[in-house]
Formats: sequence, C-alpha cells, structure tokens
Amino acid sequence: MVGATRESATIPAVRQKNTMTVRRLTVALAVVIELIGAGGCSSTESAQRQAGQAFLAAWAKGDIPAAAKATDDPVAAEHVLHAAGQALDSTAAELTPGALTLTKDATTMAFAASWTLAGLPTPWRYQGKLAIAKGGDGQWRVHWQPQDVHPQFGIADTLVVNRTLPQRAPILDDAGQPLVTERDTVTVGVEPKLVTNLDDLAGTLASALHLNATEVISAVEQAKPTDFVPVVTLRQADYRAVQAKIHDLPGTVFRTGTQLVGPSRHFAQPLLGQVGKPTAEALHQAGPGYLPTDQIGLSGLQQVFNGQLAGAASATIEIHDAQGNTVAQVGQFAGHPGSPLNTTLDTRVQQAAETALSGVGLHAAIVAVRPSTGEILAVANSDSAPFDIALAGQYPPGSTFKIVTATAVLSSRVARPNSPVPCPGTVTIDGRTIPNENAFNLGTVSLTDAFAHSCNTSFALLSQKLPPGALDQVAAEYGFEAGWRLPVNSFSGSYTPAKDAAGQAANAFGQGTDLVSPLSEALMAATVAHGSTPAPMLVAGQPATAKQPPPSPPAAVLASLSDFMRAVVTRGTATNLAGVPGGAVFGKTGTAEHGNTAPPQADSWFTGYQGDLAFAMLVENGQTSGVPANPLAQKFLTALHTTS
Repeated sequence: MVGATRESATIPAVRQKNTMTVRRLTVALAVVIELIGAGGCSSTESAQRQAGQAFLAAWAKGDIPAAAKATDDPVAAEHVLHAAGQALDSTAAELTPGALTLTKDATTMAFAASWTLAGLPTPWRYQGKLAIAKGGDGQWRVHWQPQDVHPQFGIADTLVVNRTLPQRAPILDDAGQPLVTERDTVTVGVEPKLVTNLDDLAGTLASALHLNATEVISAVEQAKPTDFVPVVTLRQADYRAVQAKIHDLPGTVFRTGTQLVGPSRHFAQPLLGQVGKPTAEALHQAGPGYLPTDQIGLSGLQQVFNGQLAGAASATIEIHDAQGNTVAQVGQFAGHPGSPLNTTLDTRVQQAAETALSGVGLHAAIVAVRPSTGEILAVANSDSAPFDIALAGQYPPGSTFKIVTATAVLSSRVARPNSPVPCPGTVTIDGRTIPNENAFNLGTVSLTDAFAHSCNTSFALLSQKLPPGALDQVAAEYGFEAGWRLPVNSFSGSYTPAKDAAGQAANAFGQGTDLVSPLSEALMAATVAHGSTPAPMLVAGQPATAKQPPPSPPAAVLASLSDFMRAVVTRGTATNLAGVPGGAVFGKTGTAEHGNTAPPQADSWFTGYQGDLAFAMLVENGQTSGVPANPLAQKFLTALHTTS
C-alpha cells in the first residue's frame, strides 16, 4: 500500500534581506472586494478603506511587491508575504474586506481569508485584522505587523503546513480479495545525456519490453539532458528476466521502489489501470486535493475511482516560534482514508484468461461474464493490445452473427431447426458473390448443420426471406445498440440496417455493417444461456444501465439456439472443445475479413457458454496468421477447471 508521507514548509517572520529565495505565486488568485459603507462615509474613512482594500487585493492576486508597497514597511512585508506564499502553496484565495473600526488611537479593518491550498480539498479560512495608519506623506497605508498574516502570528514565528496522505485502498475481486498489492518494482528509464544512439536504444527497449519505440524516442527528445525519463515499471521478477538485455545499454537508468501492481505485468490490464506520479493532465483530471508528488490513478479503474481509492489527505497548519516549538494550531483538515472498490472480477477466471492469452503475439482479448447476473468475471488483453480491446474494441463479428440471423429465421418461421437448406460453395445475391470458407459445398443440410458448419451461403440465402426489419429487431434483442454505461469505456455493438439485398446478405453472416466487441459477443452467448441479455456489471451492486434496454428473444427460439451452439462443438467447427473439463460447451466460431489486401486479413472469434459462464475470444488477424480463437477457448476452459 502507499505509505503515509509528511510534507512541511516554514517561513521566517523576521526582517531580513537576501536570506531566502522566494517565488511569486504563479496562479492568478481571485479577490472579493466588499464595499461596506460606500455611501455616507467621510473622505478619511474612504481613504482608509481604500488602503486596506489595495493591500488585500494585491495579496490575493499574488502580487506581493504591490501588496508590500501598500504597507508602511515594504521590505519587511514583502519578505514575510513571499515566505507565506511558499509555505501555503495556495492556488486560489479570497480576501474579503470587512468593517472599519475607528477608535481614538487606531483604525482597523477586518477581513475574511479563504486560502485554497494545493493538495487539500477544502480552503483554509480564518478572520483577520489590519491596522491602518497615516504616513508622514499624508497617505493612508496598512501598518505592517506580523499579525497582518494571521492574528496569532508574531515576530520570528513561522507557518508550517503538515500534510499526511492516507493509504490507498485496494481494488477487490468478487471474493473481497485485493486484485493488486504493493510489490517491489524497478522502473526502467532513460537519461538523455547518457544516450549514444537513441534509435538503437529505443529499438532494443521496445523489443525486450514490448513497447513502442517511437514513443520512447519522442519522450527522450522532449526531456532535458539530466532528466529521468520513465519507460516502464516492472516487477522485480519481470525485471530480472530482461535485465541482461537492457541493463548495460548506454542511456538506461533504473530506480527501485514499490507500487500497487497485479500478480503479472498485464494482469487485468488496462482495465485496472496504473497508479503513479501524475502528469499535469492527470492532476487536473483528479481535481483538488492532490499534489504532483502524490501517487494517483492514471488510467482504468484506478483513475475513474481515484477519489474513492485515494481518500483525502489530512493536514494541520501551525505557527512555530524561532525554536521550532508549536505556538498555535490555526488550521486543521481531518481527511479520510480511501475505501476499497469491490469489482465483479473473479481472480480464478481472470487468471485462466491470462493463461490462455500468454504467448499470443497478436492483439487478442477474452471477456467472461456470468449469464445469470451479468457480472463481468474476466477482462483480459494480450500484451500487444493497444488499449482495452476486450471492452471497447469494435470489430466485424463474422459468423458469430449467425446467432442473430438464426434467431431471426426461427422467430419469423422462415425455417425450422430440421428444415433442409442449401449450402452451395458460393452464391450470388444482387451482384455480390458470397463464398463459404474455401468454397466448401455441403449440398442440402438441416438448418442446424448449416449453423454448426457455418455455411455463409445458407444464411445469406435465408436472409432474403426474412420480413423487413427482422434482423434489426433480433440484433436489438441481443444487445446491439443497447449503449451499456459501464465505469470505463465499452462498446455494446452496433447494427446498421442494410440498404439492399446484398447488404442484407452480408449482414446475415457478419460481414456487413454490424460491429461488436468481445464484451458484446460474450453478452450474446449469455443471452442464449440466460434467456435475455443481462445488464453487464463491473462494480459489485452496480449493473450498467442501457440507453436502449434490449427486449428478450422468444424462449422457444433460444432453446433451439442452444441446440445449434451445442452442435458447433459436437460436430461442427469447434470439435476441439468437445472434451474440455467443466461440462458441455455451447458456442459459435467466426471469421471476419477486413481490409483491402488480397487475400484479405481475417480476425478469428469464438463465443460460447459453459454452465453459468459465458465468454468470448478475439484474435485480430488470427485466422490469417494461424492463431484461431478456438484453441484459446480450449486453453481457457482447461486452465479454469484444472487450477485449484
């Protein structure tokens, strides 16, 4: 866990020259000017009020020289006000003039102070008082004294801000166990002045650490010669595995530490996200209450729920005397610890998905959900995935869309499970030639077998017999266009009605305008298993809402779909799953061509369910590259049921 840290700053209030390097506040601070008694007051009172207002206005804006000149001792005032700014590190201020009090011996102006301090979520507020005095030149000014900063501030006193961060709360799995824990890490970095050949260095680091060489080059080129440019943070074990390849490269430097990380480098990434020192953009997104030195969520769930996980810092503002003793505590911020985030992820299912993707060099992803509840049990991406393609990727579904088309065919009574349907090697519809894979020809088969063997031509022909809008309606029943609202970016699938017969045929076997994600594919299988599309849930007790809640397909039709998906495994395109442990598997394979190459690139899909577990596997260009999704499904289920 992130340990508690303490930060303090002090300011001297004695009059000294050139003994402290000071900095102007760089944030424009707002001042609230309250004109009290604007009418009916004497010219003397008006001048006194203007003197106090001028001081407060300049001080609030961070114009310390101007504020000091509004006093009768500019040198002492500027020194102390500068130091006060350093100690408070304020990002905004309101110094509101109050009432004038005139006595026989003196005139004072009350003011209300509200300082917004960096790293604290609420302002420091107090009531102050200024003495107003007339100088030898006849001008009214603030009579400088330490109490102008704070009523309890005295000569030789200092302000001290003590800030303590709470421990960051963990992200938990569905059993209440942390998904990430604090582990020893090594951050691999580059010091630009030590680099002899940046292109070679970036290329070697990219190859050894699975990074983007261009991004490394860009980061180093924008840094100062002596900067530490972080490249990647590794667990100690992961670092030792690549140490020999990168340790002696000219330019590489290393920092050890601890960080909240999962059991492996890519465990549930990028969903869980990273924790680290923020960029300026991340600090802005986090909102008030954080400093550039804090550890905050930079991505994924760590960023979305940063406020909950990080908690709030506690702090005291104290006045110390010259010997460092506490004279008074003039401000206190209670703060609070972070609270854990309870997710629906099942560590055992997640680890099985990670095992299945291990060694897959292509972009690939696995999502698993519980059909009865919609709980998302696993979200896994291969090491090379450029973002969370498991939840937010958008791809043509290929033949997995035949789940939708078969449902539409049965619902519209165009055919029954045992109806004979043609499965020629190719078919031409409205000028477009549609082939089966390698133009296989089964002649005439039952609708069940056409589904099991994934006959493109059968479903293209059947689509022409569907009533208008039938595919649109059934796509909606499977969650297309639902627009599920999850805490992180996700894609629920999209379906665009075809404009002509050829488009309808292409849509029918998933090579038209329809798009899916591994998440939406897993929900398709869950719909068959459950009887309706369950609302996906990533945070325990918080099912996603939908922009367009999906209606339920007819129960009798879904029973036939279960038979179809079982036939895929027993005698169709996924017989490798017939003997996996854990019980009967139901599923559908898919190949989705894309691009303009000849032959075209083709993604590989498998979506299915086993008991109360629905899942989907995607391998980008997997069919083209000989890495189909079926073996990943086999590896996933085997790992799931053979791991204690």
